[in-house]
Amino acid sequence: MGYIKADALLPPELLRRIQDYAEGQLLYIPRRDAKRSDWGSLSGARLRLQRRNARIRRERRLGSTVQELAERYYLSEKSIQRILRDGAPSEASDDWSEEGIP
Repeated sequence: MGYIKADALLPPELLRRIQDYAEGQLLYIPRRDAKRSDWGSLSGARLRLQRRNARIRRERRLGSTVQELAERYYLSEKSIQRILRDGAPSEASDDWSEEGIP
């Protein structure tokens, strides 16, 4: 992320108002919520983790132990238990897919 001089971007009146509050300070102006992407959605990381977690749940249903899964996926046993717990379909959920991804 590069810097942009405020006087090159902002109208003079707005710049003066901002200077009243933060003259000489470096400011970060975050994106509006509507323009933010969900974590991992652009890089594909979220989808890869969802698929990995679905494989973990499937392998557990097929008989792998928590310890075996932890070793296979290089995760702690607590992480495997969290994946299994958080991915468990609720009794009220009708939209649960075979892979464990709604």
